[in-house]
Amino acid sequence: MGFLLVVPLVTALLLAVLVASSHGRVLRRYAGLLAASVVLSCGLALAVVVLDDRTVTALGGQLRGDALSAFMLIVVGSVGLTSTWGGLDRDPAVDPGRQYAVLVVLFLGAMSLAVLADNLGVLWVAVEATTIATAFLVGHHRTRRSLEAAWKYVVLGSVGVAIAFLGIVLLYAATRAAGDATLSWSTLHSHPPALDPSLVRVAAALAILGFATKAGLAPMHSWLPDAHSQAPASVSGLMSGVLLSVAFYAILRVQAVAQPVIGPSLMRGLLVAAGLLSLAVAGALVLRQRDLKRMLAYSSIEHMGLLALAAAIDSPLAIGAALLHVLGHGLAKSSIFVVSGRILLAEGTTSISEIRTLLRRRPGVAIPFLCGMVALLGLPPFSLFFSEVAIVVAGVQRGMGWVMTVAVALVLVSFAALSRHLSDMVFGSGNPSVPGSVDRTAYGPRLPLILALGVTGVIGFAAGPFAVLLTRAAAALGAPG
Repeated sequence: MGFLLVVPLVTALLLAVLVASSHGRVLRRYAGLLAASVVLSCGLALAVVVLDDRTVTALGGQLRGDALSAFMLIVVGSVGLTSTWGGLDRDPAVDPGRQYAVLVVLFLGAMSLAVLADNLGVLWVAVEATTIATAFLVGHHRTRRSLEAAWKYVVLGSVGVAIAFLGIVLLYAATRAAGDATLSWSTLHSHPPALDPSLVRVAAALAILGFATKAGLAPMHSWLPDAHSQAPASVSGLMSGVLLSVAFYAILRVQAVAQPVIGPSLMRGLLVAAGLLSLAVAGALVLRQRDLKRMLAYSSIEHMGLLALAAAIDSPLAIGAALLHVLGHGLAKSSIFVVSGRILLAEGTTSISEIRTLLRRRPGVAIPFLCGMVALLGLPPFSLFFSEVAIVVAGVQRGMGWVMTVAVALVLVSFAALSRHLSDMVFGSGNPSVPGSVDRTAYGPRLPLILALGVTGVIGFAAGPFAVLLTRAAAALGAPG
């Protein structure tokens, strides 16, 4: 079954080569959709295999698929499918461009490699590769603001991955000093050598700080709103739904390796601080936000803050809830970013103050936007409601009641701010003036949004075998009970 680990990577490389060397417009148009479909199919097949208590390896053990890897591959594929399919223009003659198509498939391939690599060094290389790919995607429109956002993203993202690299180098030095030089997370987790706690403490702190930058956690978040607001809508969906989640996956892997050596206190302190600060920053800035895509970007910081708190709690319930949150947030946020692109096409702006009475004037885009925002706000029956409640319950059970109290208060600030903006755009009156006829155009395919939001709506309480996968993914990290 090792081919399930290799196929997503080979597919991305082959598609990138074919698109780069071909003049076919159809291939460029559907390359990202094809790559995402392959990734999702392999993720689902890998989940079936690991649920049968089998571990899958390939390339001499360099690639390894456990329950967590299978779950994350499903996230990459499903969010990628939502963004690439939902981002298809209504006009088949519209050409996304050769560079754009190549970078999208390479981005999906790099994310797949990150979650399938058994080596923390290879994981770092894959995360760094995403910086290169997404930097050009952020600057795709080649306007002054998009190029400025791309450079800002490159500089801050490179600083983050450089810090993470230093941490991984120190971790390797610690294993080498212990006589068993390795960066294999499976080896370090299942048969940990006698590592120097002082060196591992520094290594883990640097790695967490570096990957937290890529995850958009405060105070290393300043690249995120600029990059997400200037990138094409489908790219913003990929970055928010996949890139941030894979960086969070890297944090979980490093935490699982370091905590048996140094204990939970350092990791918990760093993650609680980053989580609460992210919630505070997001709440304050969403409240005064004037641009739709920047508002959604700050919302991503809020949700990453919740995930950081779940990692700090580090119980089976908290980790399982965090993984459910990763999928729910990815599907909801990618859907909303896709719709934000359609709103821009229909309205000619993403300024919140200029978008009014959307439900009455343009129900084709208002209805999916409203459904996606309800999911993002964490209202039932969507899965974010169940995952957020489970994280709070897990925190109280772990004796972190005061942390959860502060977190809930900050989440309510963001909830109120997002609700106000949503109400103004969808129901509010004012500019622009109401046209004579109602525009019911969807400005893109409806089915990917229906599927994504439908899954988000049922997965929280009708998970079936998916609940077993979440439980085993949490167990793969060795979360203590």
